[in-house]
Amino acid sequence: MTKVFQDDVLSGKVAFITGGGSGICKGITEKLMAHGAKAVITSRKQERLDAACAELIEKTGSECLGVACDVRDPATVEAALSAGLDRFGNIDIVINGAAGNFLCPAAQLSYNGFRTVMEIDSLGTYNVCKAAFDKCLGEHGGTIINISATLHYAATPLQIHASAAKAAVDAITRTLAVEWGRLGIRVNGIAPGPIENTEGMSKLAPGDVMEKLSKLVPIGRAGRIDEIADVALFLCTPAASLIHGHTVVADGGEWMAHSSFAMMMG
Repeated sequence: MTKVFQDDVLSGKVAFITGGGSGICKGITEKLMAHGAKAVITSRKQERLDAACAELIEKTGSECLGVACDVRDPATVEAALSAGLDRFGNIDIVINGAAGNFLCPAAQLSYNGFRTVMEIDSLGTYNVCKAAFDKCLGEHGGTIINISATLHYAATPLQIHASAAKAAVDAITRTLAVEWGRLGIRVNGIAPGPIENTEGMSKLAPGDVMEKLSKLVPIGRAGRIDEIADVALFLCTPAASLIHGHTVVADGGEWMAHSSFAMMMG
């Protein structure tokens, strides 16, 4: 695979990644560590974090700390950030990737189901951004990347909860970019399309649905975790120094063909 950036482009940087124990955010963590960054990864299950840290350290040779954290709870977020600061001295990059989702028609979706996804995705993103600002970014600057989606660009059946949550995440990205840019904090988002070999897509597109969906993507296939990780790496480097307040869509053009998928799922 062609290398674009030098292996040490993030040398001296520390990344704090929620949801970093699995899926897309684990792939992002590996990419950042492989390019010189140290990492703090969080999820709610410490055993998953311990296994992920061991694997990431073995693959990259960099340092990784796993801290259990529920992004809905500001106290655990602050504790996780403090643990990262105690271990590494600073945090330069924040990746908000913790998310919840499942398929459910709006008429059957419980109040609690809607609230839970909103709390994990949108409230969780705000909690982490606010705590990171208070503890380190507000003083030293840095980079924030919020993992979003394209669900809300059109209408996505069975996804009213996640669509609303990710629309809120995009609003957080734009507003913080305006408010915090002058403090040396760049804020951007990434909106992946269908990504193969992830736990989330196995739930959202079970059986042959993923195969059908992939054929509707204009480039003719689903994306890969490493491709999303490459976008995150770019946004963390000086090459993206003028990219601010944007959510980068990395979906092979899927959202533009979204109506075809909606019809298939409807």
